[in-house]
Amino acid sequence: MYTTQLFIISVAIIIVHNNVLAEDNPEECETLPSELHIIKEEFDELGRLQRTCNGDIAVNKCEGACNSQVQPSVITPSGFLKECYCCRETFLRERVIALTHCYDPDGVRLTSDKLATLEVKLKEPADCKCFKCGDFSG
Repeated sequence: MYTTQLFIISVAIIIVHNNVLAEDNPEECETLPSELHIIKEEFDELGRLQRTCNGDIAVNKCEGACNSQVQPSVITPSGFLKECYCCRETFLRERVIALTHCYDPDGVRLTSDKLATLEVKLKEPADCKCFKCGDFSG
């Protein structure tokens, strides 16, 4: 009897503690601007380096905190049920960006119209939200 009462009191304390944390730390998963430095090398059919292009590109990223929780459970072997949520993209949008700093294999900057820039496709988050960790069906 004493063990059961102690378990119930512990459960009540954990539930109250989780509710306080959830109110103090709301979900803040959002799409934020970021900058990436991209380097792309281009090779000929024999595998020889033809040119290297690079540039700093503004892209979106998913960042923030999501509410996760741990609850007592008589079903799980550990005695606790963990629900973890992670900030991830809801879908990706494809963009074509131009790398404008191109160099030949000797490091000489290329200036001809055909070789001075290189278009690269990339995918970036269009929107973000909290998903159950490990759930990639979102």
